Amino acid sequence: MCKKNDAFGFSMGIIAGVVGGILAGVLFAPKSGEESRKEIKEAVCEFYDKHAPQIEDAKKQAIESVDLVRYKLERQFRKLNNSMKSKKMQKAKELEDINSDNEFDY
Repeated sequence: MCKKNDAFGFSMGIIAGVVGGILAGVLFAPKSGEESRKEIKEAVCEFYDKHAPQIEDAKKQAIESVDLVRYKLERQFRKLNNSMKSKKMQKAKELEDINSDNEFDY
């Protein structure tokens, strides 16, 4: 059984392979630059028209993955930041306690 991420990776691999194959075929064909550009444009438009739902799904999954990673990174950053603040506060309290103890040592 395929997991969601496995299916996403597989579909992205298929899309990349198809696009790469089309581009390689067009670029290595003995035609003028203008003809090649026209064929590339037509091939990309045809590919998009044929696979628009899959492309939109892949785009949506990629955005969701990026958002999840960003959320996790922000959460870890907040934890680290709070930990650093806590350590600074603890150190300041220790210094304050040491100074208050020294005030009464005449």
